[in-house]
Amino acid sequence: MVVRGVVASTETDAQYEGCLSFFDVRCLVPRPLVIHGEHTEVTGEKKITIFDRGIARLVSHEIDHLHGVLCRDHLVEETQPVPVEQYRGTGQTWSYNGHS
Repeated sequence: MVVRGVVASTETDAQYEGCLSFFDVRCLVPRPLVIHGEHTEVTGEKKITIFDRGIARLVSHEIDHLHGVLCRDHLVEETQPVPVEQYRGTGQTWSYNGHS
């Protein structure tokens, strides 16, 4: 699936993300809770898929890569990446109002 356009909700949350581009840190990144992604199926059919919560975060992260953006680029001013050794002791799974 190739994503061409994205419409994002204005409601966001911030969660820690890792990335294989620099796997030794985690970054606290704000992302929209819902995105609508326009994409083309292998058959050539154009579709819009709605992603929410954790899947919206994952898809947003990967769409950023298509545009040369890394999660570090989303860090809020004066926020630094957390070394993975430190994060392991305090990190939690993503949670969305009682949903994981």
